[in-house]
Amino acid sequence: MRDKKLDQLILQLENYVECWKQFNSFIAMARAKKFTMEDENQFLEIKSILVQQLEIIISRIESGTPSREEIHSLVALVPSIRYISEAPEGTFRNVENQWHKLFLSWQAVLGQLKVRQQEVSNKSFFSSLFGKKK
Repeated sequence: MRDKKLDQLILQLENYVECWKQFNSFIAMARAKKFTMEDENQFLEIKSILVQQLEIIISRIESGTPSREEIHSLVALVPSIRYISEAPEGTFRNVENQWHKLFLSWQAVLGQLKVRQQEVSNKSFFSSLFGKKK
């Protein structure tokens, strides 16, 4: 038997991590100074998704997530692709370092949830094997 809420949370967090990857690709565009107005619009959309989904995820995960302040700090540090494209190299390094730290933190949370998912799946298997009801 599967825990549908846990499965849904894992899927949601996997999608959230994909948004973090997209955020990083926009930073790469800024570094290369190759972006369009459409890229700027998509970047703002990704930023809004990151902040909105953060609230949903935090409400569903007890602890162990990066803090709201860490996420907001990074998102606020990069108001637009154009802004970061004109920033000094040190700013790029700071943004990339913060992004990497948060990305790894989200990967750790996702890994913890997948361990929990596997435990639920194993318990269900052994319960069915030995005829015990949950």
